Amino acid sequence: MIYFNELGTYIQNIQWGEFLLSTSLLALKILLILLSYLLINKMAKKLIKKLFETYIQKNSISRGRAFTLESLTNNLITYILFFILIITILQLLGIDATAILAGAGIVGLAVGFGAQGLVSDLVSGFFLLLERQLDVGELVTIGEFSGIVEQVGLRTTQIRAGDGTLHFIPNREITQLSNHSRGEMQALVDIDISVHNDLQKTQEILQQVCERIASENSSITDGPNMVGIESMGPNAITIRILAKTKNMEQWGIERLIRKEMKMALDKNGIQFPETPLIVKSES
Repeated sequence: MIYFNELGTYIQNIQWGEFLLSTSLLALKILLILLSYLLINKMAKKLIKKLFETYIQKNSISRGRAFTLESLTNNLITYILFFILIITILQLLGIDATAILAGAGIVGLAVGFGAQGLVSDLVSGFFLLLERQLDVGELVTIGEFSGIVEQVGLRTTQIRAGDGTLHFIPNREITQLSNHSRGEMQALVDIDISVHNDLQKTQEILQQVCERIASENSSITDGPNMVGIESMGPNAITIRILAKTKNMEQWGIERLIRKEMKMALDKNGIQFPETPLIVKSES
């Protein structure tokens, strides 16, 4: 009862006009600071993009490499601006942010709750970029995830999988990385034909199709060539077709080769191996 009386007396003694005015001014200042943060962050990203576009034009650097460095710079600027924003708001609220940051207790808690992992992420991300292990736009496999690199940040690397899923992988967990986008890619197609076909005639048809495909596609850098017989069985012979393509073009060329080979073989009466019928037994 005494507590409620004291609370009522405290509320009655509040100068509501002055309180509302000071609260409104504080809220307005915080709003202006937030708007300034968003505006400066947006302007900084535009400036960074323009600087990197100029850098690409004046220097022999790949666009993927430039996008990677641009993404990293944007992340760094965002973190710095966000840190300044938090410090400014704390100071505005009358909280001594400097004392908080300098306090040994806070630093100890930060180390105990994951600062070591953060440092590991930063160091790993630094060496990923220093050694040019991957760039934005490249196809990579990291652990069990495969996809296109969308962003390389200070803490995480973002991989877009083929089904559209975006994977966020902490840099310290990237212990094994396979880059599928360096140099020429390989398009490999195996074609099964029946053992009852004229093998010499079939190979001549396939080679003719290979030569036509090579003359009509600029994304092919070598081949396609009929390598020869890959395997033989009681009912089928497997013939391998191999080509080298520009980066990220291998899947399209493989689909094209399968389509053109199927049409040419059908046109010339080449038979495919028969699929044995599976008879279900009645129980």
